[in-house]
Amino acid sequence: MHSRWSGSFQVAAVYVGTIVGAGFATGKEIFEFFTRYGFYGFIGILIAGYIFIFTGTKIMLLSLRAGAATYEDFNSYLFGTKIAPVVNVIFLFMLLGVTSVMISGAGAVFQEQLGLSKHIGVAATILLTVIVLLLGVKGLFAVNSFVVPLMILFSLMLCFLSIKGGGLIDSFLRVPEGGGTWKSWLSPFAYTAFNLGLAQAVLVPVSKEIGDEQTIKRGGLLGGTFLTVILLSGHFALISLQDASIYEIPTAELMKNGAANLYWIFILVIYGEIFSSVIGNIFGLQRQISSTFRRVPDIIILFAILFITYMISRVGYGRLLGLLYPAFGYISILFLILVWKEKTNKRT
Repeated sequence: MHSRWSGSFQVAAVYVGTIVGAGFATGKEIFEFFTRYGFYGFIGILIAGYIFIFTGTKIMLLSLRAGAATYEDFNSYLFGTKIAPVVNVIFLFMLLGVTSVMISGAGAVFQEQLGLSKHIGVAATILLTVIVLLLGVKGLFAVNSFVVPLMILFSLMLCFLSIKGGGLIDSFLRVPEGGGTWKSWLSPFAYTAFNLGLAQAVLVPVSKEIGDEQTIKRGGLLGGTFLTVILLSGHFALISLQDASIYEIPTAELMKNGAANLYWIFILVIYGEIFSSVIGNIFGLQRQISSTFRRVPDIIILFAILFITYMISRVGYGRLLGLLYPAFGYISILFLILVWKEKTNKRT
């Protein structure tokens, strides 16, 4: 019984760690998708939380029942063998693109917050990634089991510090101009589709590794609930920040104002969040590519992925993502609809 619960916590930690990437950690993503819509953003978070809890769990259960080992297998099961290869190529590019952005983001944390060279940050991140991923799933579980509780603690603390500042009810109920538009209603669906589309690279191999439905159900429920808590506390903290839209890392501004003595630990947590997403994505990519090129040793595949993501992180990735994000967004929404449509053999 005990091992089941610890397994569930590990699933939850990996789920949260994979979804909470650079944009989420810095508060930028929460602001863009939710907080800018005021009270409608709060309703959007509740919808997103519901999707994270039930759809995240369903992805893991479906992939386990389909016997999928990688996201490629799972997409073949969902999209059919004709469309799946196209979807998989887009997913591969997207994962490489997003991972490159995160590695670049890790460099930016070193540069902006620590005053060190960006290259030191990138090199340190790559080295740590190699060490963790040589441990396989154990390494992935270990990092997330450490980073995720810290992240939840800090997001709740930020929320508490902001509420203490007063004026919460007014900020909470306020609807900015353009708050109740169709965009605000589409936002939670676009946000969860995009994140779950990416997370399946990790959720599929992890559910195969765990192999127990009860553990996966509990893990999905816990993970989805934690994500909702982090989103809500981030939202409550951000509505109290004047001109939140002008900051690249709004959460760091809040921390500076509210608890300056904890600022450095917070920077470490932000780095940890970015790092947990990097290892999650690279773990998924490595599993994926290994299943296609079975004769190539894992370590060579790992170095090849790191080299490619490093090179992309140096190029102007803005243009690349400008092209890929919209395509990926639409495919992700289709992915979400197919997951919803798919019947699980038992009720989930």
